[in-house]
Amino acid sequence: MHSFHFTPFQSLAAALIPNLLQTTDGSHDHSHLLRVWNNAKAIHAGEGGNLELLCAAVLLHDCILVPKDSPQRNQASQLAADKAIHILQTLHWPADHIAIVASAIRTHSYSAGLTPTSIEGRILQDADRLDAIGFTGIARCFYTAGRMNSQLYHADDPTASSRPLDDRSFALDHFPQKLLKLAINFTTATGQALAISRAQTLQSFYEGMLAEITTS
Repeated sequence: MHSFHFTPFQSLAAALIPNLLQTTDGSHDHSHLLRVWNNAKAIHAGEGGNLELLCAAVLLHDCILVPKDSPQRNQASQLAADKAIHILQTLHWPADHIAIVASAIRTHSYSAGLTPTSIEGRILQDADRLDAIGFTGIARCFYTAGRMNSQLYHADDPTASSRPLDDRSFALDHFPQKLLKLAINFTTATGQALAISRAQTLQSFYEGMLAEITTS
């Protein structure tokens, strides 16, 4: 990943990129950061906020990764925020700017269940969630399911009508368990508007797949 992708903050990106994980998780790799940055810029154009702080938050929001099937998953954003504080301190950033970035990272994760307190935090959360829905979200869902050795769906009850949803075992369960709920929880008006078409894509795919697998 090149720093020029983060224009006009190339020098900041150049300083932060060496601190990023070299991960084999294709759903949280450098291309994910670029997509979240593009989402964040689109939302920032409508909502305002400090774009430089937002750039730092985007670059560092996944600087610590905890696997989806780990019992510590809900701690991932806190661990990433703690590491971000250390990294930005070494760059001699002002304490108040570091606090905003760290708070944005701490509250961005769905699994953390926290509400952002700054506009930068709200934008980061919405930008990250946009990447979890739509066509990209579908691709990431099934990619992650494959990494976790999950099945595509429960053969006897794909809609979970008589069993608890279990998205660690069945990829399709991740749609009603999480993905189909994401679009109603955006915290910026711009992010919510961008989410509408992606949410419709998710719903169409889910209904279409159910139609295919339940046809007798």
